[in-house]
Amino acid sequence: MTTLPDLKSNFSQLIATPSISALEAEQDMSNQGVIDLLHNWFDDLGFQCTVQPVPNTRKKHNLVASLGTGKGGLLLAGHTDTVPFDEGRWSQDPFKLTEKDNRWYGLGTCDMKGFFALVLEAVKDMPLAQFKRPLHILASADEETTMNGAKSFAAAKSIAPDYAIIGEPTSLKPVYMHKGHLTQGIRVTGRSGHSSDPAKGLNAIEIMHQVMGQLLKLKQHLADNYREEAFSVPYPTMNFGHIHGGDAANRICGCCDLHIDIRPLPGLALEELEQMVTHYLTPINDKYPGSINVAPLYPGSESFAGDANGSWTRLVAELSANAPEVVNYATEAPYISKLGCQTLVLGPGSIEQAHQPDEYLDIAYIDQTTALLKQLIYHACIK
Repeated sequence: MTTLPDLKSNFSQLIATPSISALEAEQDMSNQGVIDLLHNWFDDLGFQCTVQPVPNTRKKHNLVASLGTGKGGLLLAGHTDTVPFDEGRWSQDPFKLTEKDNRWYGLGTCDMKGFFALVLEAVKDMPLAQFKRPLHILASADEETTMNGAKSFAAAKSIAPDYAIIGEPTSLKPVYMHKGHLTQGIRVTGRSGHSSDPAKGLNAIEIMHQVMGQLLKLKQHLADNYREEAFSVPYPTMNFGHIHGGDAANRICGCCDLHIDIRPLPGLALEELEQMVTHYLTPINDKYPGSINVAPLYPGSESFAGDANGSWTRLVAELSANAPEVVNYATEAPYISKLGCQTLVLGPGSIEQAHQPDEYLDIAYIDQTTALLKQLIYHACIK
């Protein structure tokens, strides 16, 4: 057995190992380096480690590390990938752990490779021989894009824990519910021509104007008919995030693209939302047959609803000294919960630092997180 590196060394090695996920092949990176690090470290602690290839990825892998066998126990889950970084907007190297102003800076410090280093720090001092129920660690792939890592892991049902914690940055507040995420690209195909004779063409921008009018009606329908007051924005939202059409003022526009983002509440499935979009655009499709195409920009994420009053939620709230809350962003929770476990999202750092230049983890979270993880592991696996 080799000596486990200290906490800061673990952080440094994880941050120094790029694992960017992107839909574009030229930006997408393997997560193999992070998987190898975690495999070695958990193996040194006596965990049984399994590396699983993830379908529909560019050779990405999940790691499952387990101490003990059988049903029950606790799953601590996180993702190995990060988002791309903004070149030139970081004050220091995003792949070098930098300590400054009581913060650890680096890409993935809070979102969320650093979580694994804190799990290791918590576990290495625990009486592992006294575990009565298993402890599992999941290090997943491609959470920042398709969530295919968590989806394939949940579909395999290789473990059956009682409880799960997903270590996203929540300022150590237990999150029991969040919205989903659906993105769609809408393309209107018209007929280009000279602007001096509009009748000889079909202006895609004008048709897109009608499309947007119908989508705004859908946006209002969602706001009027779906409510969950626990959210700060208590209704499904729709955003027009990108539009492009045409190439010259004196040409009839032959093609126009719109990208939209919808955030559904729990109880509103992505498939139902897709059907709503199709329904609201049907009158325009009937008027201009074949002119409108709707397709996902990338796989969506379902919403998640746990139990605010469940035993696990109450325990975690008590131990963390933070009330359970809901958030508007999406995580792997809806897929992890399919294992049949009581699932919460809880981790160090603030979501305000995620996906930002100069991402950091406040050093104050380090002792708080390791202490809390020890308590959670004790209650789920030893007590």
